Amino acid sequence: MDAATLDHAVANIASRLGRGLSLEDLDGLLLAYSSHQETADRVRTNFLLSKIVPPDVSAWQLSHGIATAVRPVSVPANADLGMLGRVCVPLLARGYRVGYLWVLQGAHEESSAAILQELRPARAELDALAELLLNRTFAESSEVHGRGAQFLAACEGQPHAIDALLGWPAVHGRGPWRLATLVERAGIEAADVEQSRGAEREAFERGLLQRLSALQATTGIPGVLFAAGTDTHAVLLLSAAVTDADAIEILRRFGVEIARRGPHTERPDLMGLSEPFADLRLVASAYAQSKSAVQAAWVDADLGGVVAFRGIGVYQFLAVAGRDLARHESILFAELQELDRNGELVPVLELLYDTGGSVADVATALHLHRTSVYNRVARIRSLLGADPLAGPVRLELHLAMKAQRWAGRPRL
Repeated sequence: MDAATLDHAVANIASRLGRGLSLEDLDGLLLAYSSHQETADRVRTNFLLSKIVPPDVSAWQLSHGIATAVRPVSVPANADLGMLGRVCVPLLARGYRVGYLWVLQGAHEESSAAILQELRPARAELDALAELLLNRTFAESSEVHGRGAQFLAACEGQPHAIDALLGWPAVHGRGPWRLATLVERAGIEAADVEQSRGAEREAFERGLLQRLSALQATTGIPGVLFAAGTDTHAVLLLSAAVTDADAIEILRRFGVEIARRGPHTERPDLMGLSEPFADLRLVASAYAQSKSAVQAAWVDADLGGVVAFRGIGVYQFLAVAGRDLARHESILFAELQELDRNGELVPVLELLYDTGGSVADVATALHLHRTSVYNRVARIRSLLGADPLAGPVRLELHLAMKAQRWAGRPRL
């Protein structure tokens, strides 16, 4: 984001309001200002010259609660400082405080009521300005990094972080919520994901890549309340009003942003969604669900790119089990794999199970004649001495197949 982009955005808002504006970051540094000079006081003039808010002016402004406000704040005149009244508009995007826009009150205006009224129709432009600041602030602000770490700690179930999340104004009244986990497919083999953390780049840089990509992917999509990232994946806090179409669009943009910022070309990525939850104290459970959903999508391409926890079937049980089932825990499956040296039998049987016993569907998918499918099922029956289509045997073999896939999931 360059200075000209900010200047243009501030100038547009100033033109709409017909007032002098100045934009500052969280540290009181001037980022942009309007050329509107019909009304100016000593504080504004000095600010435009020095580019930083002096300590006495900063103390006066902070004393009116701008650092914690989520709505415009009226800051009254201060004759000792040579300061007219003004309104501070806290700029927030994705739950982050990214800067302040100051609207100068006219010399003959007795209150800020008119400004507060004028700001309401400009809400879209103010939100867009906050989005512009977000990328810059995200890379530089310690507050932003701290907020992201706090959110991820809440997702991991740390009580103090959950308590802090409950106090975030940006999420109040926006429930029920959902958690989304986004994973980039960077050509890393699933079995190597855990070992490869930090091998390609430092964990901080990987986390920054994930966070910035998620933030840009969600720009302009209502209902995305927060975005954070780890070195392996991004995490979104969504309102339940986010639609399936929104989720698909976010995932598409995420792939584009990762490709633009990272070393990989654009490719299909994956998103896992939790079930809706109405109590933020359940955020850790929702996070576990969203991770399980994206892990299931990783090991089972038939689930699709955007997968809800309720749609992953038996992987729900494998996720809750908390351990990887070993191959030898199903004697029948271990024997079948030993006997299937050419890899002709297990794929037919798994697809037959997945398609509800439709021989026609299996034959079409594997480019086989139906007779070949029947023959392979008969071979399995003969080799195992058990009917693979019988209830208990089918359940055991199907579960063993999915457990083997689940063991190859990325560790998030």
